[in-house]
Amino acid sequence: MSAPAYCAIDFGTSNSALALPARSGPGVELMALEASFTGMPTAVFYAVEGLAEYQAPQRLYGRAAIAAYVDGHEGRLMRSMKSILGSDLVERSTDVGGGHSVRYLDVIGAYLRHLKGKAEAHAGAVIERVVIGRPVFFVDDDPPRDAAARDALARVARDVGFADVHFQYEPIAAAFDHEQSVTREQIVLVADIGGGTSDFSVVRVGPQRRARLDRRDDILANHGVHAAGTDFDRRIELQAILPLAGYGALGPPRADGTPPREVPSGIYFDLATWHLINTCYTPARVLELRGMRDWYADASLHARLMTIVTRRLGHALAARAEDAKIALSTAPAVPIELDPVERGLATLLRQPQAMAAIAADRERIVAAARETLALAGLEPAQLDALYFTGGSTGLAPLVQAIAAVAPAAQVVRGERFASVATGLGVHARRLFGEPAAV
Repeated sequence: MSAPAYCAIDFGTSNSALALPARSGPGVELMALEASFTGMPTAVFYAVEGLAEYQAPQRLYGRAAIAAYVDGHEGRLMRSMKSILGSDLVERSTDVGGGHSVRYLDVIGAYLRHLKGKAEAHAGAVIERVVIGRPVFFVDDDPPRDAAARDALARVARDVGFADVHFQYEPIAAAFDHEQSVTREQIVLVADIGGGTSDFSVVRVGPQRRARLDRRDDILANHGVHAAGTDFDRRIELQAILPLAGYGALGPPRADGTPPREVPSGIYFDLATWHLINTCYTPARVLELRGMRDWYADASLHARLMTIVTRRLGHALAARAEDAKIALSTAPAVPIELDPVERGLATLLRQPQAMAAIAADRERIVAAARETLALAGLEPAQLDALYFTGGSTGLAPLVQAIAAVAPAAQVVRGERFASVATGLGVHARRLFGEPAAV
């Protein structure tokens, strides 16, 4: 008898993963989406090189999408698509090159359709039932926009062929993964620090509870903030890389003796934000920036900025900031080479500098952890464990700051890029694949 046809998707801001029923036995397994990698970058590249105007761009996904961009193929790389949900960009179109445009929502649809096709090829069956992970809040402090984001993602999932769409909070999914290994009942604060959001849930777990389908009574609180890995990347790029191209620089001395003005910062914020980088390359924007040469006391800074926008290096610099952040999880300092901007140009990112750059975000995240405990009506001493998952938990000082909220609780580190997808698969199996316990 074949396994039930359903899947679970961890649709992440930076990376995504997919869980299916295990080929043998009662569990679930993560599918290798690219070669031996179970995680795949949430990236789509629209290749337009050599296309006639009537031809649709070719789409590449994951590592192939990033490789095409890095290799300089003509087209548009789209990342962090999840971050547009709940924004007014979601129904807009964006230029992908060669006279072609695409709706942002259709980019998400193309990526989900690709994952669905992968799952069906692996399962040997059409898959119409899915559990998709979602952050506690797509949009902070705005329930109507948050609901609109969820509805938009559900609509896209149905449009690509999923008839039965369910959502589960990502930190609760991580709790389900953790629950598979516990031997006694625990109250756990799950910290899921991903690419776009930092989400927290207080969940009661235990061997006698894990088979229950209805876990509403075990979910004591949910909370989250829209601050996480991509925000860290942006802060780090602004702190360590873009000053070499004029961010925070001053203009020339003023004739009236007043202090020189700081050069406009808008271009640098856009260059450090994935979905806004391409707006820096429009002819009108480039012409405007070229005319700002006299605004800079140091002409070399303006020259580097022009190199970045004319050679379209914005995404490459953002990727170097992300790579440096990841490398800091195992090293006190990381060199960042910037040869594409200027031969021999480089900087050194030290961990204290990175932590200072993200200090405001870190405080928001730690405050959200405290607020989650308060919403659950718990004192820190009542917490049995803190369970960490998500790519950004590789930053040890961030984990330490959150752990200090409940210093007596056990600290458990889950699989940073797998816990949520596995837990979503466990939940999907309870919904679709096996009878629930009573």
